[in-house]
Amino acid sequence: MNFDYTIAAGVLLATAATDAVFVMFSSAVAGKRPLAAANWSSVWYLLSAFAVINFTSNWLYIFVAAGGSWIGAYVSLKLLHRSRASASREERLQTSWGRDDPVRV
Repeated sequence: MNFDYTIAAGVLLATAATDAVFVMFSSAVAGKRPLAAANWSSVWYLLSAFAVINFTSNWLYIFVAAGGSWIGAYVSLKLLHRSRASASREERLQTSWGRDDPVRV
């Protein structure tokens, strides 16, 4: 059984991107944004095709795919949480204008 590190890197990146896109898809569904959900869903399937095609020919790539999946989900949730926290902070600042008390963030 051959193991190509270039293909492994491609599988790792494809599955990391696939899970990141899945997180964005799930966020769009939860936010009831149908156009965004449909767009993320189509990208999700396109990215997953690369990984599936490659690791079905060699089972060793399944472990690489699992690692990429973990990385994609973890990083995308960290970034999504950071962007929402930043947006929430900005919203609190904007709604506190005009008050007599100091802004507490």
